[in-house]
Amino acid sequence: MSAVDLADTAAGLPEAWNSRVLGAVGPACVKVLRMDELPVAEERHRASEALLVLEGQLELEVNGAPFTVRAGSLFMIPPETPHAVREGSRGTLVIVELPEG
Repeated sequence: MSAVDLADTAAGLPEAWNSRVLGAVGPACVKVLRMDELPVAEERHRASEALLVLEGQLELEVNGAPFTVRAGSLFMIPPETPHAVREGSRGTLVIVELPEG
């Protein structure tokens, strides 16, 4: 057991938007990633997804509506909800999700 410096871990990733799995809580996995200014195409998942912005901000489009999620905020995305990342997101993001398989 040890503490993980999330900002350092995200900063050390070779590419933005490629997450690193930190561990699991029950069946859910906890991931961290570094956001950059580029958008990410729309996706949807079979299970809920929790997005926690640690630093910076996440620019989302959920069901066609824009949302800005600022540092310290958690955004919950319900199952099968279409969502995309809009241009301008930056900082460190933690994702908690169930595996797709």
